[in-house]
Amino acid sequence: MAHKSHRQKALQAQLEAPREISVVKPKTKKAPVTAPVEADMDVDGDGFSDDNEVLINQQAGPSSVPAATSMEVDGAAASSSGFAPLSAAQTSTTLKGEFRRVPIPPHRMTPLKREWVNIYTPLVEMLGLQVRMNVKRRAVEIKSSGHTVDSGAVQKGADFVKAFALGFEVNDALALLRLDDLYIDSFEVKDVKTLHGDHLSRAIGRIAGEGGKVKFSIENASRTRIVLAETQIHILGSVQNIKIARDAVVSLILGSPPGKVYAHLKTVGARMKQRF
Repeated sequence: MAHKSHRQKALQAQLEAPREISVVKPKTKKAPVTAPVEADMDVDGDGFSDDNEVLINQQAGPSSVPAATSMEVDGAAASSSGFAPLSAAQTSTTLKGEFRRVPIPPHRMTPLKREWVNIYTPLVEMLGLQVRMNVKRRAVEIKSSGHTVDSGAVQKGADFVKAFALGFEVNDALALLRLDDLYIDSFEVKDVKTLHGDHLSRAIGRIAGEGGKVKFSIENASRTRIVLAETQIHILGSVQNIKIARDAVVSLILGSPPGKVYAHLKTVGARMKQRF
């Protein structure tokens, strides 16, 4: 009877021992885990089971596998520093409430009204921006929204509207939204050479040519777009192409004949074709 009471105490201590589950998988081989005795398992006549019925192999205890697996998944989801990963909204680099106002000159108000649908449609659909025309300020206002994904969307939209305000066509300015390596270079005729009166008019006429022939030739050879607004000259294109077009325009301002400029552009165009 004393032997049975000793076995009873040992079994009771084994059953009441707390069950520890490690969250992190140990690198060494796991030791067999003891599972508690179910209430409906067979017992001897004295109310206790044999020793071989108490110890249960880990492979025979499927109830312990899901608990360990779920805890391992939770541990893998959390970062090594103990903090949960950031959501997609928190990791977004888009500034909330970013705003731009682009003034429109008076002589571009009528073209803006005519092309308004073609202007705001790509800004809303491609960039997810909010656009409105402030008639009192005579400016186009652009603001980011919840649908804005790109962090530079507001700046791209402002550049697009500014290009239209400078005199470029909508289809030409639309390239600023689709490509990342396009820029606008602006300068005056007086920045190259100080001219007044008829000399200034003749310099502008040499740049434009008869019916715009010289300007179109420079655009086709350098793959740029040029706008002549009185003494202002605006060039839209990549950095290398802008340099080619600017050199041609500067040569015309300084007095070079159009034939010499054509020959230079033809040579440069042949080089560009060989390069690409």
